[in-house]
Order: sequence, then structure tokens, then C-alpha cells
Amino acid sequence: MIRCTLLIQVDTTKAVYLFTHGRRDLEQAATDALVANGFAKDKISSASPDAVGNIGDYMAMLWMPPTPDHIKIQKITKVEAVKPEGMIGLWKGVSKEDVFTIPLK
Repeated sequence: MIRCTLLIQVDTTKAVYLFTHGRRDLEQAATDALVANGFAKDKISSASPDAVGNIGDYMAMLWMPPTPDHIKIQKITKVEAVKPEGMIGLWKGVSKEDVFTIPLK
């Protein structure tokens, strides 16, 4: 069996929005894992329901809540104006595609 590794080029100029799903205790570990995988530390910020990213920016989600073991990296493909809804807020109008995952530990 031949194993191949797909190398994804991370655009270090793009913002990264970190979704911790209430697990603020894992925020530092997640940031360290993102930096170790090519993301710029100064571009990583906590996601908030009242402000969204732009097309081409990244979303980094601790997955699967409530006990995440990896970070799902997604790229924003579309941003539509929407009426904010609950905890999701304005992110309801964001379309994205899965890019890759990073182990949390």
C-alpha cells in the first residue's frame, strides 16, 4: 500500500477565526497547534458572533464538541449579509469548505 501526504499551503496573510465552542481552556493549545502548522500567530483571533471574516480567511474549529480532539480548518468561500441568530450570530451567512484537520494533542 502506498501512502501519500497532501501538503496544504497555508496563506499566512489571512485571518484565522478560532471557534472554541466554550472550551476556553483549550484556546492556548489550539493556538499553539495552529502556529505549529503554519498559521501566523498574530492573525489568530477568537471568533465572535458579531463580526465575521472575509472570503479566503480561515475558520479553525475545535471539533467535536464537547470534548474536541482535533481542529477542523475551513476556508471562507462566501459571506452574505444576514440577521444575527443566537450564538451563531453573523456567522450564519458564512459559507465555507473543509480544508484539513490538525490533531489537538
